[in-house]
Amino acid sequence: MNITYNEKNRIFKLDTPHSSYCIGVVDEENFLGHVYYGRRLSSDDLAYLMRTGEPPFVPSENNRERTAFLDTFPMEYTGHNLGDYREGTLSVRTLSGHTGVSLFYVSHRIYDGKKALEGLPATFGGADECKTLEITCEDPVLKLQVVLSYSIFADTDAIARSVRVINNGGEAVYLTKVLSACIDMDNDDYDMITLHGSWARERAIQTYPVRKGKQSVGSVRGESSHQEHPFMAWKSRTATEEAGDVYAMNFVYSGNFIAQIEESQFGSIRAMMGIHPEDFCWKLESGAGFQAPEVICMYSANGLGGMTRNFHELYRNHLIRGMYKDKKRPVLINNWEATYFDFDTDKLLDIAREASALGIEMLVMDDGWFGHRNDDNSSLGDWFVNESKIKGGLKFLVDEVNKLGMKFGIWVEPEMISPDSDLYREHPDWAIRIPDRVGSLCRNQYVLDLTRKEVRDCVYDRIAAVLRSANIEYVKWDMNRQLSDLGSFGLAADRQGELVHRQTLALYEMQERLITDFPELLLENCSGGGARFDPGMLYYSPQIWCSDDADAIERLSIQAGTALIYPLSTMGAHVSDCPNHTVGRTTPFDTRGYVALAGTFGYELDVTKIPEADRNMIPDQVAMYHKYNDLVRQGDYYRIARYAENHFYDCYTVVAKDQSEALVTYVQVLNRPNFHSRRICIPGLDPEKTYVIENAADWPEIGQTEYRGDTLHYAGINIPPISGDFRARLMHLTEVKQAHA
Repeated sequence: MNITYNEKNRIFKLDTPHSSYCIGVVDEENFLGHVYYGRRLSSDDLAYLMRTGEPPFVPSENNRERTAFLDTFPMEYTGHNLGDYREGTLSVRTLSGHTGVSLFYVSHRIYDGKKALEGLPATFGGADECKTLEITCEDPVLKLQVVLSYSIFADTDAIARSVRVINNGGEAVYLTKVLSACIDMDNDDYDMITLHGSWARERAIQTYPVRKGKQSVGSVRGESSHQEHPFMAWKSRTATEEAGDVYAMNFVYSGNFIAQIEESQFGSIRAMMGIHPEDFCWKLESGAGFQAPEVICMYSANGLGGMTRNFHELYRNHLIRGMYKDKKRPVLINNWEATYFDFDTDKLLDIAREASALGIEMLVMDDGWFGHRNDDNSSLGDWFVNESKIKGGLKFLVDEVNKLGMKFGIWVEPEMISPDSDLYREHPDWAIRIPDRVGSLCRNQYVLDLTRKEVRDCVYDRIAAVLRSANIEYVKWDMNRQLSDLGSFGLAADRQGELVHRQTLALYEMQERLITDFPELLLENCSGGGARFDPGMLYYSPQIWCSDDADAIERLSIQAGTALIYPLSTMGAHVSDCPNHTVGRTTPFDTRGYVALAGTFGYELDVTKIPEADRNMIPDQVAMYHKYNDLVRQGDYYRIARYAENHFYDCYTVVAKDQSEALVTYVQVLNRPNFHSRRICIPGLDPEKTYVIENAADWPEIGQTEYRGDTLHYAGINIPPISGDFRARLMHLTEVKQAHA
């Protein structure tokens, strides 16, 4: 990795292991332009790529066509309302009501390491792991300073970008848009990739051609959302899993966002990402600064698979923190689908005793343990143990579970408040709502206004008291409704537009406080399933509940879309009850286990009631998890086939970093009559090594068990049909060690 500045041609060049990113300063006014992003280059003599020697030329040579220059120049970070008619990244409104802003290069600095972003999640790395470029720009009229930060990493082809705006003028200004990254480049026949969905079907991969005009995804729900995702990629139309150019952006943020590609009249594209400007307006006082969240930019010349593995490496090494960062997680059983709200101490202990005997390592008590909550209509905010349910008290229950050799975890929803709660009756103004309007309910609950310190402190102190009362080693932090009725009784009239961002900052503050006060706690985030599965939350919790739909077949698509960006170690995945509670499908118990193995692994069922044959499989499944989890958690992930595309089967593999072993998961969703075996190619192996199918007994139909790595990659292996639908198997390939002469 390296960052240089060539004073002669005024080009900044950022070199990651396999990519280069170049920025140029042009003309006497010091416009900052995007020059190049792609495969790593040896030269920085690239100023010609900005086309400033062509009409309409730079303003110093042709100021009569200034707007034509501004509307075509490949801007590195764009202003607003002064001649560039493409979508801008920074918009302001002055006290006099004017909106123009234009930025010019002033100075820069290059240093080892990477700064933290105050109050925000961000990637990190030491002086030997990262280098950072800070470019300072300024609007000379408004005295508004903008610092563009770029950090690169020694071990991955990522560029972490962020923006800080500082008001050096004499009066306040209103920031109405502050995006975090922009890339202007030619459209080389690209396809755009985004992730779409809804509750129980999150992060479906969608691909479509980049076209003239604007194509965007975003959320104004106060969270990154089930429906769309703070990610987009654009790839060469011929790019495959393992070859071709792919560019991507991922937002390290958990609130409202926009991700957009705009193709201009001249065939260039502008890709941008940041906080969604709808309902956003930040009053920036004189002398104050505003820090925008971080965007991760990624380039891969090795197709979508290369992009995926770069993201995985970055997030495993430079985003996830805490004692579980590189650690195997305990196999847990959650009582939600086992009991819903109908449980007490005796029922939980019955589940724990059976689970413990089968090798399960943690019991998680889900919703319904507090206040007088026997359904989802009450008690959020009243974080006090309901001892009519938890007879003997929480400490007694936890101690009894611990005596069985199991850990204990608990579910909470700190951001919400029920109208039927003592907290709401005492403080109705603590809910987010617009004065004089009846608040809009969702799941019969409101959202607490966490922008107010007294609200944060009250809720946090109540939950922390519960955690301190017993040996609780895991917390599932849920959020089951989106924001609406945006109004805060704690913000001034001219700061109401700050509410959603301040709410997100408050969430981060609470979770940082939680993991600081309880450093050995395993925190799992959740939002009605997967509505807040984003890099911002991974900074606080090493895993996130992937979706409330835990059906194994549905999870194939959900987990494939999630793993497009995020490491397998982050995906909360469980063996669920059947018929499945979401779709009613019945899937073999072993298939459910194989699919859950691609995540954190656990159980979501009543282990005392499932068929004996299924229950008898659990010890082997737990042993399977312990055998393979280090490989799954740390290895390189390759997609081989996606059920969402071919409608018949799914297949993926995880290869050890040293290529000594690989685990292939094959799921035959639908069998086919009168067909031969299916040939699959297994990438990522060392072509010079010989591999053996270590679990050959599970594949009696395959006669040959020993293969060269290049044979498996390029020629492939024949997978025979498995009788029935929804059937799955694992193939564990291990290197054959050559005997020394």
